[in-house]
Amino acid sequence: MGLKTSHIMILAAAVVAAAGCSSAGGEPLPIPGTKPPPGAADQSAPLTPDPMAQEADFATWLAGFRSEARAAGIKQATLDGSLSGLRVLPEVLASDSSQPEFTRPVWAYLDSALNDTRVNRGRDQLGVQRGLLAGVENDYGVPAEVVVAIWAMESNFGQNMGSYNVVEALATLAWHGRRADFWREQLIEALRIIDRGDAPGGRLVGSWAGAMGHTQFIPTTYASHAVDRDGDGRRDLWTSLPDVFGSTAGYLHDVGWRPGEAWGAEAVLPPGFDYEQADMSVRKPIAEWRRLGVRQASGTRPLPDQADASILLPAGNRGAAFLVMNNFRSILRYNNSSSYALAISYLSDRMAGRPGIQGGWPRDERPLSRDERFEMQRLLGARGLPVGTPDGIIGANTRSAIRSFQKSQKLPADGFASSSLLDRLRTAGSAS
Repeated sequence: MGLKTSHIMILAAAVVAAAGCSSAGGEPLPIPGTKPPPGAADQSAPLTPDPMAQEADFATWLAGFRSEARAAGIKQATLDGSLSGLRVLPEVLASDSSQPEFTRPVWAYLDSALNDTRVNRGRDQLGVQRGLLAGVENDYGVPAEVVVAIWAMESNFGQNMGSYNVVEALATLAWHGRRADFWREQLIEALRIIDRGDAPGGRLVGSWAGAMGHTQFIPTTYASHAVDRDGDGRRDLWTSLPDVFGSTAGYLHDVGWRPGEAWGAEAVLPPGFDYEQADMSVRKPIAEWRRLGVRQASGTRPLPDQADASILLPAGNRGAAFLVMNNFRSILRYNNSSSYALAISYLSDRMAGRPGIQGGWPRDERPLSRDERFEMQRLLGARGLPVGTPDGIIGANTRSAIRSFQKSQKLPADGFASSSLLDRLRTAGSAS
């Protein structure tokens, strides 16, 4: 369900990419809004296997936290009602510490996210909620289909909002999660939500990572961006669709959504294209991309010449290519995953009757395991290419190192970490 810096962003996601929202067919999709920011404190002390000792240590920690929360202005009645009887939730700690063995390929993610059942249900909801969505679009400039696409991805239209006691889950994480400072901040904000009377029945329900409501806001995002659109004095993301839609569109508006502008479009790259230019850090006006031979795929909305865009190749040079603009980056603020942002972009397009993705995918490429990602980084480092400390995460440094190796091998320098590239690295290593 639904991390980010602000929300999504942070969390979002996180679990990114690890598990929460359900597809219409029941297949898990990544949680938006759950990845805490870099540098957040980790709890490094080993967890005792003795449940009684754990509960005793948790009770001691909770007593200290009560004092901290009271000093932060939380009412005593809220502390008594929300922090009494809490238990350690081992499954929450397991979810926080788990790392997926395989990263899901973008094509598999999109196959699930863009299934016909979800698209058709989204179109139905556009009709059913027409009045509410029209008002939100008018006030925030975010198209109704984008709001509905996020609603669909985050909670399957409100059917899967999570079942955890958010205070209990966040207390577990703040006590012994990997990012104690981050989770403590979320816990304080969750208590403030209860303190203000915004929580239905005085109790917050959501995901294991504290993401709440129809569109899965974490508490700090809720504090900064949730709105009371129905005017009842509460910002209710659990039962009030006016508040849900207004908060979701308001968030995108707050992080820079440009009304009337497309997210981007599928692109067709020319022969001999310089794949080093296909990076989110490279921005050029659409007119400049056209001068370089890049054109839009058939049937896509014309993009304005003056708008800046980047070329996104989520599966390397053998997969579909996209021109992505400012509003795509706004969706990334909701959940910092290009697969997620493409899913929202195309789910909204398809609900609006626009074409789906036309390019193909390298479906013969198998995803790299975590051990293989570590191995790729070690092999790149052994060649003197700077990747930093191997961590199994294919980030900007690793992609840059991959591009350097690809150029040395006369390959398209797309920075894509593929199984075939790992095989070539192994062969090059053994021959040296």
